[in-house]
Amino acid sequence: MDPEIPSSSPLAGDPGPRRALLCADADDPAALLGPHGAELGGVVGTVVRAYHPGAVGAELLQDGKATAMESVDIGLFAVWLPGVDAALPYRLRFRFEEGDPIERDDPYRFAASISDFDLYLANEGKHRRLWEVLGARPASVDGVAGYRFAVWAPNARRVSVVGPFCAWDGRTYPMQRRGDSGIFELFLPGIEPGELYKFEVAGRSGITQLKADPMASWAEVPPATASRTFESAYVWGDAEWLDAAETRDLRRGPMAVYEVHLPSWRSGGGESIPYRELAPRLVDHVKALGFNYIELLPVAEHPYSGSWGYQITGYYAPTSRHGDPDDFRFFVDHCHQNGIGVILDWVPAHFVKDAHGLGRFDGTALYEHADPRLGEHPDWGTYVFNYGRFEVANFLVANALYWLDEFHVDGLRVDAVASMLYLDYSRNDGEWVPNAQGGRENYDAIALLREVNRRVHELYPGRFTVAEESTAWPGITQDTDRGGLGFTFKWNMGWMHDTLGYFATDPLYRSHRHDQLTFAMVYEYSEAFVNPLSHDEVVHGKGSLLAKMPGDRWRQLAGLRVLMAYQMTRPGKALVFMGSELASPGEWNHETGLDWYLLDDPDHRAYFRFFCALGHLYRERAPLWQLDPEPAGFRWIACHDRGRSVVAYARFADAKDAPENEGEDDGAQGDGTPPPPVGDAAGDHMVVVLNLTPVPRNGYRIGAPRAGAYALAMSTDDATFGGSGYPTAERVETEAAAADGLPQSLVLELPPLAALVLSAEPAKGKGKGAGRGNGKRRTRPRSRPKTAPGGPGSLDIPPPRPYNQGS
Repeated sequence: MDPEIPSSSPLAGDPGPRRALLCADADDPAALLGPHGAELGGVVGTVVRAYHPGAVGAELLQDGKATAMESVDIGLFAVWLPGVDAALPYRLRFRFEEGDPIERDDPYRFAASISDFDLYLANEGKHRRLWEVLGARPASVDGVAGYRFAVWAPNARRVSVVGPFCAWDGRTYPMQRRGDSGIFELFLPGIEPGELYKFEVAGRSGITQLKADPMASWAEVPPATASRTFESAYVWGDAEWLDAAETRDLRRGPMAVYEVHLPSWRSGGGESIPYRELAPRLVDHVKALGFNYIELLPVAEHPYSGSWGYQITGYYAPTSRHGDPDDFRFFVDHCHQNGIGVILDWVPAHFVKDAHGLGRFDGTALYEHADPRLGEHPDWGTYVFNYGRFEVANFLVANALYWLDEFHVDGLRVDAVASMLYLDYSRNDGEWVPNAQGGRENYDAIALLREVNRRVHELYPGRFTVAEESTAWPGITQDTDRGGLGFTFKWNMGWMHDTLGYFATDPLYRSHRHDQLTFAMVYEYSEAFVNPLSHDEVVHGKGSLLAKMPGDRWRQLAGLRVLMAYQMTRPGKALVFMGSELASPGEWNHETGLDWYLLDDPDHRAYFRFFCALGHLYRERAPLWQLDPEPAGFRWIACHDRGRSVVAYARFADAKDAPENEGEDDGAQGDGTPPPPVGDAAGDHMVVVLNLTPVPRNGYRIGAPRAGAYALAMSTDDATFGGSGYPTAERVETEAAAADGLPQSLVLELPPLAALVLSAEPAKGKGKGAGRGNGKRRTRPRSRPKTAPGGPGSLDIPPPRPYNQGS
């Protein structure tokens, strides 16, 4: 202690706060540091105290005048300013035995700026814009620019902001505890965008940790682990898209989703391509495919690339591997301005144990349960969120809204929902804790998911959520006010596994597994489904989609074309993983990227042409999606011919066009509203026939929903798609012969391992060329390729090339 200022002097300050500061335990530094009104010898004025570890001298700078500060203790200085108002601005200059002086504003002269109401909402778990309160946010206080830092760490002894601006020394900037909220806050003047920082968290056990900011909006490029300050300057140009989204009926519109792992779409081996460069290349490719949504594997910051983004540390930060947050905003904006929606994979089911992450954040189980039977995931070696804690639930709900609000994303695909819903998920007896009623349902997770879905639909009309849920949990897509979880869609995992199992079976034995193909229609309308062929099906020894197909290469490609046609023409939205358009023979490897070189091979080039045609066909034909939510949108025509492995079905754009609805003239749909006038002429419908063996079926008769003519919209066996070019009728008219419970029928030539998609021509009075059939068929010449109407011409589209080759 400097003998000039005894410890009893008002200049020295109270001994408790002084001792806490010097012992690096201060959670109320403002009780000692900064300006304090005081009276000395009957004179009213201000005492200013300042601290910098290692400083040997200090000066207060005010109105161009430097006033020497007296030493109180090592690094601690004070000055008495008689007659000076404590609110007057000043700066500090610290001197050291070696090196240049440091001059800066005093963080402790600024009042706390987070309101009591914000603190209350955060503690109650009801702050829907939590990212505006916690984290590092640009601010200007009393005309001084800087960043306000705030973090929730209720069980910490002390929390400090550290970074290069203080040589990562946690003694320099201890943060202010805000009452009993558990939130620490500090405004640091002079901090600029892009500054690295972390929180130094001193736990009550005596262990001090360096933690990345849980609410950081930007982070260092992994494997570095610091957070970064950021201030957005992005100007959006997607107002037209967002306005249209508010009235878009998602369940009755087309949704063809291209699932993408951004780091390996164009390259592998760890090469990172900027968001702004990826956006136009990816959008052009997706438009060529005819798809209208991109789904991104998690883009939130994650330390380990091999997790594909599913093991997250920075829930509020787009990964810096491809640029800063505004670069990601550009990515989404560019998609929207080109008519492409963006879905993000969102992962509230678990988080990693990496030391800089959320785990044991303040020295205790804060975001997770302390009991490993509740707080650790046995499959992934990760922590499980404590969904029942208000602040944790708020962190996750606000995070879901953050991506929709700040980055304009259209939808969230929620990963591993089943692992959240069941307390015993992947656990043996004795490894889980039952709920209060002794059951296995996780009531806290249920409440969280319902709250997320309620808030998404309430605050962002037209945006949506998709559940990856692998069990038969009821009401996944039912409204929350009717007891459901409130998701917009659910991945149809049952359909995916059954369908892939069927197609992996040699055609010789498919007759024995026929029900595996047709069973999904039994529960089709229990939920609003997306039919996925996702990344999970082409990794970890499962083989690529092409490799799952039996037979030689021709049969494999033919089988894959039928699979894709079936996915796109049955009820439900469609999702495929990147590379599906290439028919890759090998599994996806995030280290090597996609096999773009395959497009130099004529067979794969032909398959790519087919894939584009199919995507455009789907987008442009209303029967393939208009009545997805209703049984009236689908009718089996032939589903029992297991001996020849043939199925046929019809899709309708108008409920009254289905045969069983004939004579109804109100056009009412399932919800009592008339169908909108979309698609081709009124009464538009399509017929799909799948021949699932390599044996042609000549003169195959199926029932027809209506008498009249049907035009061939697509044959997957077309020679231009790599098929055999088996002669099929380009236009066929019905015969007055009953079949499949219908009074009229079509006689077709079915190519081997192929799908035929037929479009009903308008009936009389509904359009040109209407009229009842006379039984005549016209065979389409082999040399004439058939592409989707309105598609990209010959579909000879320049494919994207690997990044290092240009395009």
